Amino acid sequence: MKGLFDAKKRGLEASVTAAVKGDLPPVNEDELFVVADYDAAAAEKTGYSNYSYWRSTLNAFLHNRAAVTMLIVLALLLSFTIIQPFLPGQYGANTINNNPITGIQLQNQSPSLTTVYATVPDGTQLIGQRLDENWYAVSNVLTTIKAREKITVVEYGETWCRIEYGVLTGYVKNNFQTKLKLPDDPTATPYESRSSFPLALYQEPEDYTNAGEALYARAESIAEGENGAVTTLGETQLRTIPSDKAFLFGTNNIGQDLWARVWSGTRTSLWIGFVVGLFEALIGIMIGIIWGYVRALDRIITEIYNVLDNIPNTIILILISYIMRPGIGTLIFAMSLTRWLGMARFIRNQIVIIRDRDYNLASRCLGTSTGRIMMRNLLPYLVSVIMLRMALAIPGAIGSEVFITYIGLGLSVDTPSLGNLINEGRKLITSASLRYQLIFPAIVLSIITISFYIIGNAFADAADPKNHL
Repeated sequence: MKGLFDAKKRGLEASVTAAVKGDLPPVNEDELFVVADYDAAAAEKTGYSNYSYWRSTLNAFLHNRAAVTMLIVLALLLSFTIIQPFLPGQYGANTINNNPITGIQLQNQSPSLTTVYATVPDGTQLIGQRLDENWYAVSNVLTTIKAREKITVVEYGETWCRIEYGVLTGYVKNNFQTKLKLPDDPTATPYESRSSFPLALYQEPEDYTNAGEALYARAESIAEGENGAVTTLGETQLRTIPSDKAFLFGTNNIGQDLWARVWSGTRTSLWIGFVVGLFEALIGIMIGIIWGYVRALDRIITEIYNVLDNIPNTIILILISYIMRPGIGTLIFAMSLTRWLGMARFIRNQIVIIRDRDYNLASRCLGTSTGRIMMRNLLPYLVSVIMLRMALAIPGAIGSEVFITYIGLGLSVDTPSLGNLINEGRKLITSASLRYQLIFPAIVLSIITISFYIIGNAFADAADPKNHL
């Protein structure tokens, strides 16, 4: 290795010595350089960059996992609100559902994933009444014994007592609700007893009833007997209503399906939010850019803004909603009347900061029109802040709709909206069994608000050129 290094060293020294003495062989200059033909495409590449603002913005946004997750959630929610009415087994949002036997509204039914109340084995003895060709109303209750009526206990049990009442023999519950008058040794039967409250006399020691009402079974699973007695054929499902369609979110106080009303109300509120947000963006951005860039109009628009801004937005919403006929159009008009003020002021302040920068001065010196400068020089710079304001405008408009409905000037009850549902649900907050009527619309409203906030912030950060590589 040392010998090879010394040889290379001696060769290099010999070349340097020859160059100093001028003993190098002559060089053909034509062989050193090759003339390159002009290529317009290649010449353009010297100043070419593959940077794309929108591609960079999209890449930055997609790296935010929380924002992407909420975007997916929001997209699924929006899609479901559209397709929900077309799914099978859906109730109408304004349909009042009644019990087919009593005709009483199915009011305040608790949320449930199924209408099946209980499943009974083959050969269960029940009392039944045919409703139509498809359904039977069945019950295990022979009769109701009035309070203080004499009964004979013939078999004592911790849960059920077998009794005789006149010519009837059946079972009654043995719990604090019945409060049977029992002797010191209740197992020493038979003996007479009474109850402090009315008693349901059951044919079998099972409570096949729904809050004291009959249950429903399909006709093909019922065999009729004498005197209204029926027997189940095979394992039979007893349902709370004669339908396979459950009330997933329960019903309200007049029997309307809350599931259908929540999604119908979400569609209504989102429509109001999107339209108001669009008007706020269009009017606010246009006036804000003109206000900030055209100096001659600055004072006039500022005075108009001061006058309108000094009128409380709540007063305007209330007055417009009170004067005009309640409806979706009225709400949109009332909210669009002043919501653009905040957007316009914000855009104006941003324009004032950048209107005299070098690239705008250069554009004016080159004779570029004012409209082109505003659209090409100023507006793209504000994309990030505009997207953030837009994302917050939609849930803000929904919140205003909720407030207007809360004070009684919003949409009528036959037009479901999140405002209507929350307004009705808040009245039941003190009743633990009915709070679901407030919880479900409140959850949907919270998801919408949080989603737009996270997505708007993430997109605003992604659209900011300072965050691009």
